[in-house]
Amino acid sequence: MNADAGTDQKPESAPTAGGTAQFLSTQWSLVLSAAHDSTPGSQIALEQLCRTYWYPLYAFLRRSGHTEADAEDLIQSFFARLIERDWLATADPVKGRFRSFLLICLKRYVGGEVRKEEAQKRGGQNLRISLDDEDASRRYALEMAAGLAPDAAYDRRWALTLLELAWDRLHGECQATGKLALFEHLRAAQDGGTEPTSYGALAATLHLTESAIKSALFRLRNRYREILRHEAAQTVSDPREVDDEIRHLLEVLSRG
Repeated sequence: MNADAGTDQKPESAPTAGGTAQFLSTQWSLVLSAAHDSTPGSQIALEQLCRTYWYPLYAFLRRSGHTEADAEDLIQSFFARLIERDWLATADPVKGRFRSFLLICLKRYVGGEVRKEEAQKRGGQNLRISLDDEDASRRYALEMAAGLAPDAAYDRRWALTLLELAWDRLHGECQATGKLALFEHLRAAQDGGTEPTSYGALAATLHLTESAIKSALFRLRNRYREILRHEAAQTVSDPREVDDEIRHLLEVLSRG
């Protein structure tokens, strides 16, 4: 997947409405606050983050040698422990990224004996996160043919997940506002595997001038960047880390 929509110019600043106070309401910030108080919505925020980013963990475990069934079981039992906030106190509330925190905790969990004890103690009472895992094995086989190391596979899949989230949100917005033709043109241009409709053909279809089409696509690219920044912001604890996080993930994608 081509990431140029997020890199062909410097990302714009995050929306300033509400300033830092607004940023502190994002998902990872809520989760971090839960380590020190009973912040409303913190557990829901953590569950949403886990549902969104479970597949990078799956890719890491599979690249580490675990079978499909074992990887899914490990993720479920790991999330059960994490959502109960046993380990949230280990996260740095001043500076921290959910991506790094999640992988460190998973490595500790998989390498420890505590999960075996939990399995015996909990029996069938494990908290379950609903994972969209119907095609996980097929996706893994297609994506990991290059033989990436486990940590590299994790970062690459995290980056792709972030981009997919941004594209999905933009698709929903364009569908609601009658701009699907513009979205499909932009997506085809970014994917690289599909030839986008020409400006002339798109202008004729939408009864607009080519200049108007180019302006509309420019605005749509900017909106994609805003969404990308918003999604990245959900996983960092400080607004100053958003650009670095996006830059790191796009560098990961550029390596392979």
